Amino acid sequence: MQTLQQLLDKYAESHQNKTNKIIHYFCVPAIFFSIIGLLMSIPSNLIENLTGISDPLYANWGLVALIPVLIFYIRLSLKMTFLILGFSILCILGNFQMKEFIELWKASVVIFVIAWIIQFYGHKIEGKKPSFLDDIKFLMIGPAWILDDLFKRKK
Repeated sequence: MQTLQQLLDKYAESHQNKTNKIIHYFCVPAIFFSIIGLLMSIPSNLIENLTGISDPLYANWGLVALIPVLIFYIRLSLKMTFLILGFSILCILGNFQMKEFIELWKASVVIFVIAWIIQFYGHKIEGKKPSFLDDIKFLMIGPAWILDDLFKRKK
């Protein structure tokens, strides 16, 4: 199994152009946020029936989907797991608040589509295809790459 650093280094190979990097710093978190929003938009009757929890902040498919996500990261790095968990909590809280003002699934679809279009444009500028086209796990490495870079800068 590859280490987190090996995966981050491989991901970085197709993210060298400054403009593409900036695009990814905004679009990767936006895509992650929108996926959480889409998952939180799915009716949670099954979760409520199984757990007895009816509060939509805690009984939602976004939280359920985080279980395999965190398992993926914990196999790579405990520190990154906590960083992803923190970002995921912010996404859940943000989506929870957003749904009070707008239909969450519609907003999430718009964010998702626009962010992917911009990211593909970034890769056109870069002149390299997205990493996930070679290996699907790089869809999970994108958020880690952003967080890793942000926390390395603060040292």
